[in-house]
Amino acid sequence: MLEPTKVVLGVVVTEKSERMKEEGNSYTLRVHPKANKYQIRAAVEALFNVHVTEVRVMNFLGKKRRMGMFEGYRPDWKKAVVKLKPGEKIEALER
Repeated sequence: MLEPTKVVLGVVVTEKSERMKEEGNSYTLRVHPKANKYQIRAAVEALFNVHVTEVRVMNFLGKKRRMGMFEGYRPDWKKAVVKLKPGEKIEALER
């Protein structure tokens, strides 16, 4: 079992994620690749003291990158879109 501080790795800030935050009360987070929906829900509720109604998870494969003649891959990562109860928001993630 992962600790809540190790499940949530950061925030994904894009135009779409900002629009989803304003219109749909949904926050986009970068999470640990081995975390499941239940662990993500528990971690967000414990860390930010909010009530989560829905969790959607997406896996991303690392892109191929080159430096000169050497090739490599960026690491795989996981993104979660967390929807909160109406009227609630995560103050730490607001601008």
